[in-house]
Amino acid sequence: MTNDTLAPSGEQHVIEHGRHHAVVTEVGAALRSYSVDARPVVDGFDISELDGAGRGQVLAPWPNRLGDGRYEFEGRPAQAALDEPERHNAIHGLVRWLAWEPVSRAQNVVTLSCTLHPQPGYPWRLVLTVEYRLGREGLAVTAQATNVDDVAAPFGIGFHPYVTVGTPSVDTASLLVPARRHLVTDDRGLPVSSASVARSDFDFTSRRWIGPTRLDTAFTDLVRDDDGMARVDLDDPAGGSGVTVWMDEHFGHVMVFTGDTVDPEARRRTSVAVEPMSCPPDALRSGEDLVRLGPGASWRGRWGITPR
Repeated sequence: MTNDTLAPSGEQHVIEHGRHHAVVTEVGAALRSYSVDARPVVDGFDISELDGAGRGQVLAPWPNRLGDGRYEFEGRPAQAALDEPERHNAIHGLVRWLAWEPVSRAQNVVTLSCTLHPQPGYPWRLVLTVEYRLGREGLAVTAQATNVDDVAAPFGIGFHPYVTVGTPSVDTASLLVPARRHLVTDDRGLPVSSASVARSDFDFTSRRWIGPTRLDTAFTDLVRDDDGMARVDLDDPAGGSGVTVWMDEHFGHVMVFTGDTVDPEARRRTSVAVEPMSCPPDALRSGEDLVRLGPGASWRGRWGITPR
């Protein structure tokens, strides 16, 4: 474990398994890096940098955008800060800039925990834990949320890894997204309806080139394999490398972002954010797939990254 008190992301938790190496940060429990034989699998950020564009962050108690930051749950109103002010949205929850404490660790695994105390943007109390575990097949992530309040609380979660297959641009990579539908959004990035991906630019149900396609798109109605997992594949057909992001049935939505608006400009379209989400954007207002956690109740989900 490296403790660099000058790092903007706080303490650095290093885990390793054979050829696999990953770093998870104290701030936000973010997956800062993951590589195999020194080849990057995720496009993270340097230890000297402030995390940008959500790289590797935990998105809770809601993922993605929340219109006006305002919602009400079972008679209790809330108002979150608008951290996407140009669109008048709150975005990606409240824990990605908080300190997460280590609960346990071994050479190949680290578990971090964070207590989200009541505040104007979320007036309930949650305890969140995230376990990062490296193994022969890659990285497995287990997330759990427990309501330690005395009333029911709303909950959603997502994760924001950018995966890479080493191509200078995602244009030359191929993508497979096993989803039958995508969300249609307004100019603020908020869902207004859903549509079939069939015969559209969003149809990646068969592996195809990304090319010039721009994605900042939430997919749903996921097709799952016999083990219950949905798998998104990014591949470099020329170089032969690939990476799979898998998610269990507790993640019914996945956001795919080709990085067209990230800063600095030199990092645009160099990797693809594949974001497992338990609910769609704006779920605290729409209620769609929002988890209702009763007092003392817990939610648990798993996802991971398999290099190929």
